[in-house]
Amino acid sequence: MSGTTTYLVTGATGFLGGQLIARLLEDPEARIHALVRESSLGRLEARTRRWPGGERVEPLVGDLLRDGLGIAPETIERLAGEIDHVVHLAALYDITTDQATNQAVNVDGTRRVVALADALRAGCLHHVSSVAVAGAFEGRFTEEMFDAGQSLDSPYHRTKFDAERVVREECRVPRRIYRPAIVVGHSKTGEIDKIDGPYYLFEGIRRLARLPSLLRFALPPLGDTNLVPVDYVVHAMHHLMHAPDRDGQTFHLTAPSPQPLVDVYNAFARVAGAPQAIVVLPGVVRDAAAAAADWLGRVPGVELARDIALDQLRFPAEALPHAAFEPEFDSARTQAALLGSGIAVPELDDYAEVLWSYWCEHLDRDRARRRRRGGPLQGRRVVITGASSGIGEATARQVAAAGGVPILVARRAEALADVKRDVERMGGQAWIYPCDITEPASVEQLVKNLLADHEGIDMLVNNAGRSIRRSVRLSYDRFHDFERTMAINYFGAVRLVLGLLPHMTERRFGHVVNVSSIGVQASPPRFSAYVASKAALDAFSRIVATETYGDGITFTTVHMPLVRTPMISPTKLYDAFPTITPERAAEMVVDALVERPKQVSTGLGTLGQVAHALAPESVDQLLHVAYRVFPDSAAARGEDDADGERSSVLSRTAEALVRLLPGVHW
Repeated sequence: MSGTTTYLVTGATGFLGGQLIARLLEDPEARIHALVRESSLGRLEARTRRWPGGERVEPLVGDLLRDGLGIAPETIERLAGEIDHVVHLAALYDITTDQATNQAVNVDGTRRVVALADALRAGCLHHVSSVAVAGAFEGRFTEEMFDAGQSLDSPYHRTKFDAERVVREECRVPRRIYRPAIVVGHSKTGEIDKIDGPYYLFEGIRRLARLPSLLRFALPPLGDTNLVPVDYVVHAMHHLMHAPDRDGQTFHLTAPSPQPLVDVYNAFARVAGAPQAIVVLPGVVRDAAAAAADWLGRVPGVELARDIALDQLRFPAEALPHAAFEPEFDSARTQAALLGSGIAVPELDDYAEVLWSYWCEHLDRDRARRRRRGGPLQGRRVVITGASSGIGEATARQVAAAGGVPILVARRAEALADVKRDVERMGGQAWIYPCDITEPASVEQLVKNLLADHEGIDMLVNNAGRSIRRSVRLSYDRFHDFERTMAINYFGAVRLVLGLLPHMTERRFGHVVNVSSIGVQASPPRFSAYVASKAALDAFSRIVATETYGDGITFTTVHMPLVRTPMISPTKLYDAFPTITPERAAEMVVDALVERPKQVSTGLGTLGQVAHALAPESVDQLLHVAYRVFPDSAAARGEDDADGERSSVLSRTAEALVRLLPGVHW
């Protein structure tokens, strides 16, 4: 090539488009107009900064869905006769997308690009189609073939066929058509931008890798596929775009020979350390299995069970019927045109490990939740509220001792700084964020700071809380007691969960530990405000957990027994009660972080739940006895009891209940 070559490229911010533009820019005389939507300008700008020669890329704001692509007529007039190549890459490549969306983008969008190429009097229109145009054609599908009576069994296949028809029938400038097979990542770097094709197998392979790799399992022939790495597609397209005397031709950018699906599975299973498959069963078994599956699919519930299983493996049910290709793709013309260029499709075995490694590092949706070397909390960033004293302070130390990074949240900055110094003296690392979680603006700023300062927030411990011990007969004019406990125990915790959920959802990992109370299970009298607030958080978490399960976000509720912390010190009655230490309470929290169970409870708390379910009236009678024998505190009665003697005296019945039900806060 000599002199300036000018391109207009659609789909410049897509994966294939970005790779091709980077290749075009290797020619110092190349000038590129990139058609992008206004909302994608920032993304294009970020790419141009990374591309050598990116300053030669000029954005052209437009949209495939708008008449005239949304380009001003004066702009088209200015560019008319100046564009050597229009390269149409923008399209939907998604088997799961509906007919209307596919039609709007793939067909109507292509028609508008063809009209633009004609208006620009472009030197050549290069249309990236797909081998999907062959549909379910049986036999060898050549590059000369197009409308061969094949069935087109999905919206994607139909609209790729219709889009190519538009180019063939309506384009008045010279055109060249490229039909890539399934495009996978770069054979040298593994880079890819989405899960498609063989990547749907990777989740299942990762799970199978837990089994001994020496295992083998038998399969019938599953059919063939055809995979090509993106760098082959880009280099082949670049060569064919500029090859002389190729206008009007179609090129199959495919592997020269079909690739059996079992071989594709085995290529990735080998590098993942998963059991491999051997084909020892005849094809007739496959046909019989397909017939049986079709019959079973009519049984109520079977199809639902199948879809649930596929969902667990992140395998779209819509893609299952198209896992194997019916046709075999002839690429003789393409191979002849590439002869002597050094451009060839590498063997999958030679780059499977690169693809697998890139997926594990960048695309495995569960990568953030993998166990870490050094322990399950190693490097985990754990937000702990109420971290300035008591359970929160002890939890911070134990998280740091386990290799985690405690992120300390409380109102008192000085107290947080003391805890941070203690952690650092242990050889750990800690961060502090003063915050009043009852204030919406304070929590909003906290979340912003957390996401700005840390690449990932892994876990949250909702420990900050307020307890009020007062009988309902003394609460008639104290509605604010209920508001105050809900403000911190429920609304503060929920506000923080909602703030971090989008981040955790994006990373597909997060664990929330709510420090609840044995009172939710035992329903002790005088704690209607406190227990109700904890019960509300328990219910919130149970429901949200069902919605976030598929995103890798889990919840644990710790039904904590009575703990000797500053929160209980005003109630002198508790001086005579058996309690656990903050350190033991922190162990329960850390167990919840490590094991991530649904709940952590004491045996007594579980007994309370069972008793309420089996004999609720008897429980009410027992708890009423407790209500009568344990007095309200002086503070609850509005009396002065500075020495605390009156509040700490227990009757014999009260002492018996304390011994019988240790850990319950009466």
